[in-house]
Amino acid sequence: MDFLKKYFGDLFLKKRFYVALAALVVLFLIAFYVPVLLQITILVFVVYIIFLLLDYSLLFFSKGSVNAQRITGHRFSNGDENPVETLVRNGFPYPVHVTIIDELPEQLQIRDWKRKINLQPHQQKRLAWKLKPLQRGSYNFGNIHLFVSSPLKLVSRRFTMDAEETIPVYPAFMQLHKYQLFSQTTLQTESGNVRMRKMGQSMEFEQIKDYVSGDDIRTLNWKASARKGGLMVNNFMEERSQQIYCIIDKGRLMKMPFNGMTLLDYAINSCLILSNVCLKKQDKVGVITFSNVPGSMLAADRKPSQAENILQILYKQDTDFLESDFEMLYAQIRGKIKHRSLLILFTNFESLSGLNRQIDYLRSLAKYHLLVVVFFENSELELLTGSHAKNIEDVYIKTIAEKFAFEKKIIAKELSKYGILSILSSPKNLTVNTINKYLELKARQAV
Repeated sequence: MDFLKKYFGDLFLKKRFYVALAALVVLFLIAFYVPVLLQITILVFVVYIIFLLLDYSLLFFSKGSVNAQRITGHRFSNGDENPVETLVRNGFPYPVHVTIIDELPEQLQIRDWKRKINLQPHQQKRLAWKLKPLQRGSYNFGNIHLFVSSPLKLVSRRFTMDAEETIPVYPAFMQLHKYQLFSQTTLQTESGNVRMRKMGQSMEFEQIKDYVSGDDIRTLNWKASARKGGLMVNNFMEERSQQIYCIIDKGRLMKMPFNGMTLLDYAINSCLILSNVCLKKQDKVGVITFSNVPGSMLAADRKPSQAENILQILYKQDTDFLESDFEMLYAQIRGKIKHRSLLILFTNFESLSGLNRQIDYLRSLAKYHLLVVVFFENSELELLTGSHAKNIEDVYIKTIAEKFAFEKKIIAKELSKYGILSILSSPKNLTVNTINKYLELKARQAV
């Protein structure tokens, strides 16, 4: 059995083999009616068999092999283009053509991944490509299959590399570097930075320094000036160590998809990046998740390991297909968060009636904390409202879509009526809009 597997199990016939065989069949048919061509056809057939045996011998009896290795990071970033490399080395003393088939994780649903390269004798090539996961979890890679053919390309030999490995896909940690500058006190847009005018003045003392032209005379320290014999001013810095909690709703409405990712994953990615910005600004950050039952809770802190703790908690979250319990959330926050904090609630309301069922609990939270409700625009409605109506049915559908889209704006106004801040954002702009709101509140010293 081992003999058959070694010399025949990995044997595959190439397209050129069938083309040449079909040509020989045609020649034999012609020779049947033109006998003078029979000798030439037999000669061509013998040459074909010789080349076939030679090709087989080169691949199966010559010393050498072709090896491949997959090179990845120890974890992937959800929703980002993650770099992957495949290192292929030719151990044969002649040039080969290699077709590479990698067994990718089932979550990607990619069934036609294939790469073809040519290698010179004992040459090594590094093949770089990108992989974009759209959901968190463990991604299981399989083996790498190499189909190697000699310059004759009549047959090919399969080499299977044992490359099974499991790579965890975490929230979009690769975007942390992209938003690194968000820790500066500026508002960010997709086209550039807009500096925000700071409202009021922080009273967190930093140092006493010499007065220079342009300093605010209201900060003059007369006692220090008298001791030194020159004008001295108090220097203040931005208030730090404020408590920020990112609250993520895991209810059924967060299962809605956008470009392959659920709203929950968009909220988790934004929560991770916002937490990193808050920690860079020396604020304390915590995370709360909930659905119909209490979820995970990480107390607000700014210790060095907090960013990794947040990443690990967000990695484990999943959507529940039940209605979220905001009453339970209110009781949990009132019981465990004793100091006034900034609460950024990632949730979704598709109708005004859905908001009205929860508005009492949101108003109660807003009495004790600064509450910002983040909910999503319906991207499907945008497509319908922007389409051109061609018949009565299209007019009806477009009118209903505009009604639901307008209701989202009514929801934002309803929240504002009760003093609750809100962010109505598309999923793709969620991170930018959320961080901008945080920076705005930080500059206004609203917390």
